[in-house]
Amino acid sequence: MNNGTITHTTYINTTPERVWQGLTDPELTSQYWGVRFDTDWKAGSPMTWDELGGHTADPEQIVLDSTPHRRLAYTWHTFTPQWAEAVGVSEGLRAELAAEPRTKVAFDIEPTGAMTRLTMAHEGFDPDGVMIGMCSGAWPLILSSLKTLLETGTPLPDPDAHAHEG
Repeated sequence: MNNGTITHTTYINTTPERVWQGLTDPELTSQYWGVRFDTDWKAGSPMTWDELGGHTADPEQIVLDSTPHRRLAYTWHTFTPQWAEAVGVSEGLRAELAAEPRTKVAFDIEPTGAMTRLTMAHEGFDPDGVMIGMCSGAWPLILSSLKTLLETGTPLPDPDAHAHEG
């Protein structure tokens, strides 16, 4: 985390197509992450995030790369007062998060035999900021819940407890 980047790799016993669906289908993202995305998943397209009733839209919240079943990248969401209220974040913490640089997250999807390797890289953090600590704790849980959902049909318990926290 010293360089402002979080990376995490997991292996999922499913196809690259199903992993892509897990990353992009709002019915699935809401199950394992508690977040629904509204976008057409084309590079350059805007994204809105809905989390626990906190709707987040911003012109800089966009899809950066979209190669179905191979790579997905987008900018991280904007920290609005509505988002903070919906997820129970104080105004002080929200202001700290909003003052940090906008980050981006990328997912690389690679077939590996009968499995799929999913590598997530979330970069652009202030290495001394608050957001990197919040996200570094949340990503392993989010990706583990995705893996569990795709392999068993059920996400890990209580997706709201590990909804993206940064």
